[in-house]
Amino acid sequence: MKERPFGLVAIVFYKSFVAVLLMVTAIALLFALKNYQSLEDFSDFYVLEGKSQIIDFLLDKILNLNRKTLAFSGIGAGLYAIVTAIEAVGLWFQKRWAHILVVGLVGISIPAEIYELIKSITLLKIIVFILNILVLCYLIGNFPKHKHEQR
Repeated sequence: MKERPFGLVAIVFYKSFVAVLLMVTAIALLFALKNYQSLEDFSDFYVLEGKSQIIDFLLDKILNLNRKTLAFSGIGAGLYAIVTAIEAVGLWFQKRWAHILVVGLVGISIPAEIYELIKSITLLKIIVFILNILVLCYLIGNFPKHKHEQR
């Protein structure tokens, strides 16, 4: 078994974390879609002393989306979770196609992240942007050489 460089292992863990987060998001969105009416009812009758701000925030976000948007977002997050998990597995086994896939997808996301940062700066956006720049630079700088098989 080949020893993996630390940078590659860090990227695999990062991609795995993102894949899990995306899958949880997809499940939550599709669950919200399936139980939309129950969430509306809960929101109407949700009365607790010192309401939890995060519950208010999440309910507000979900209930302000229409059902088609919830479905599209849930399915999209699920598909992207699968792609991200495939990236992580491919990188773990140090496959050239995985490097190409990650460089392409991360490279495509950079302009959108810059646009989001211009609209509003948050700590999370800055962290994700920096991580993606580091991933892109690392993978480009350590691109695997094409191996010619001799027979």
